[in-house]
Amino acid sequence: MRFEGIHHVTCITGDAPGNLAFYTGVLGLRLVKKTVNQDDPTVYHLFYADEDGSAGSDITFFEYPGARRGRPGEGMVHTITWRVASTEALSFWERRLAAAGVSTRRNGERLAFADPEGLGLELAVTETSDNPLEAVHPEIPPGLALQGFDGVRVFSSDPAASARVLQDTLGFVTPVGSDPATPAGSDPTGQTPTWEARGPSRGGRYAYDQPPAGRGSGGAGTVHHVAWSSTMEDHAPWHERVTAAGLRPSPIIDRFWFRSIYFREPSGVLFEIATLGPGFAVDEDPEHLGEALILPPAFEHLRSQVEAVLTPLEDPRAAWTG
Repeated sequence: MRFEGIHHVTCITGDAPGNLAFYTGVLGLRLVKKTVNQDDPTVYHLFYADEDGSAGSDITFFEYPGARRGRPGEGMVHTITWRVASTEALSFWERRLAAAGVSTRRNGERLAFADPEGLGLELAVTETSDNPLEAVHPEIPPGLALQGFDGVRVFSSDPAASARVLQDTLGFVTPVGSDPATPAGSDPTGQTPTWEARGPSRGGRYAYDQPPAGRGSGGAGTVHHVAWSSTMEDHAPWHERVTAAGLRPSPIIDRFWFRSIYFREPSGVLFEIATLGPGFAVDEDPEHLGEALILPPAFEHLRSQVEAVLTPLEDPRAAWTG
């Protein structure tokens, strides 16, 4: 069994309107599902992705209004990396982000920046045969758009402690060659602590860096968990394998648009194994994803209470013309 790369990355925001404006208006992603956190239905769960809401492109946010900013530390994801197709695309994004007032730092074929709440983001020129997962935006020419996730970077003082789980239990492999984004000295052994989850169709990287001094804290601008893509057929066997490895996974949870298993890898990062389907179009017209508040059937009876506490959000594509 192999994961088909990253399924989604879920983060925290304290400002849903600002979050929506940045990820759809600046980064050009599509809001593909506007729903609620199924473990706390009083708060939003917003999903941004490519045009089809594909696994591998999907960054999601729980909104806790007014939440204080967090700080990534030991056992936390600190950077999310998207693929772009070329140095031309990277230069386009350098200009576009600057015009939006976003500070950037370019290092060769990588461009680092942060969202308005401090979440670490990066764009990387990546040569791959994986399908480019692009959203449509009137200000972003085709071929220059973000093309789905390349990977995430994690703070861990002991990456070797996770090696057996990543390799033997989860089927990750070490990519051939070194990772140019790994800071000097991040691994005292001299080995690049970078792994890849790759299936027949797609892959995603998982890399370690030494943590900063001081403890990290969750909050706005931090990553809650990273989900890896499983076929429906492999999902129950994955649960058995993770259980046998002593990782104490959650039961399989039906999230309606996909099924989920949660557990922590030895570094402390919360992992999810999520299924490739049924998908976001199971209850919405694909042409109108994200336009209305959608609740899974088990939560529909809460609609009046939920709508009363959620901040209204406008359809970000409503003003488009042509």
